[in-house]
Amino acid sequence: MCGRFALYADYEALLERFHIEEASLDKADYEENYNVAPSSQIVAVINDGERNRLGTLRWGLIPSWAKDEKIGYKMINARAETAAEKPSFRHAFKKKRCLIPANAFYEWKKGADGKTPMLIHLEGDGLFAFAGLWESWKSPEGELVHSCTILTTQPNALMADIHDRMPVILSEEAEKVWLDPDVQDPDILQKLIKPYEAAGLEAYEVSSSVNSPRNKGRELIRKIG
Repeated sequence: MCGRFALYADYEALLERFHIEEASLDKADYEENYNVAPSSQIVAVINDGERNRLGTLRWGLIPSWAKDEKIGYKMINARAETAAEKPSFRHAFKKKRCLIPANAFYEWKKGADGKTPMLIHLEGDGLFAFAGLWESWKSPEGELVHSCTILTTQPNALMADIHDRMPVILSEEAEKVWLDPDVQDPDILQKLIKPYEAAGLEAYEVSSSVNSPRNKGRELIRKIG
């Protein structure tokens, strides 16, 4: 699964990297976060058929038909292998796909002494995007909630030593197709959501301070050892 990640790119870098033409998230409201956790509002990119838009979505997808928003707590991830068929995700898979920008993500490696937090990032520490799905849900009181989930897939050679799943990281070319609302063929989409090449990723141990979502500072990405 993917339950924590870091986003610390400059606001301008986000706009440039993801070809943003419209943003509901202002620069003044954007904050670097080295420990993004579920249920929080996270930065996301969607395409409305004309342009790429930058905004925020609640992490933990609430299907439009849900009776209770609490279902979102269990929906922070969707399996890439089955998302196109699952009732909770199939509508979004076809019509509401998004990108979730990140600089790195965390995973906990199991060992004899317990779990060790590991940070994984692109070689060169570049900005990238997870493949995401989003939905809109209206509460009984009429409040509209926009939420999302991160797709996961089988681990590559690097991740297999850390965890049995990894988030789907899209190539820049795949990002364009993933965002295109006119692309609805599940076979085309399925080919995009595959494990990222191990050679393009690096991983290292970080402080257990990342275990608490209350800790959000830059020191969390510091390498140990």
